[in-house]
Amino acid sequence: MADVPPGILSTAGLSKSFGGLRAVRDVTLTLNARELHAVIGPNGAGKTTFVNLLTGELAPTSGRLYLEGRDITGTRPWEMPRLGVSRSFQRTNILKTLSVLENVRLAVQAVKLPVRDILSAPHTKASLVEAARRALDRVGLSAHDKTVSGVLSHDAQRQLEIAMALASEPKALLLDEPLAGMGPEEGERMVVLLQSLAREHAVLLIEHDMDFVFKVADRMTVLVEGAVLTTGKPSEVRANRAVQTAYLGSPA
Repeated sequence: MADVPPGILSTAGLSKSFGGLRAVRDVTLTLNARELHAVIGPNGAGKTTFVNLLTGELAPTSGRLYLEGRDITGTRPWEMPRLGVSRSFQRTNILKTLSVLENVRLAVQAVKLPVRDILSAPHTKASLVEAARRALDRVGLSAHDKTVSGVLSHDAQRQLEIAMALASEPKALLLDEPLAGMGPEEGERMVVLLQSLAREHAVLLIEHDMDFVFKVADRMTVLVEGAVLTTGKPSEVRANRAVQTAYLGSPA
């Protein structure tokens, strides 16, 4: 029997091919508890495909996926939050005609209720609302619970999506470009939020803003053409000549 990687969420030789294109190639990665692990790479490096493999949106061509040592390869995406793997998306994925609280309550409902009870009057279940309010408080949106989510600012909508991901009380939180579309001030608030979340969860971050990544990451993995170029602390990655050439740009 092959050795099972350590950590909260782990991959062993994970690969994904689309016809003749190998989008992800033999990626072995470990996401540890109370750690923010950033995955960076040029456009087309396979970052989002990799996250889609971690969340069951795509089935791997080969390789294995483990959650706390348990093989969860092939788990369907709607089952992942119930196991403890939640994500946000590159593009905001909220129900804009519903209130902020209703968005998060629905996310709690999808995870906490047995399937047979999903269509029962969940809005009357106080425990669901309480869990939703805890998630909103965690991201700083408690004061906007009655606000229609479609009128929120862009950065507040991103916070709402993170609250929805937190609704399942995940072991692993996967965030795909949470800074997309944000200005410097909003970005600084997101830095504080993600650093705080990483003290409680295993957080995997996909992000293009290098200043942001080097500020918040505990560990980094660089993907190039779907394969791992290097993994290490931000200072080690910054000093890596191969990374400078492939992604950050060679020093003058």
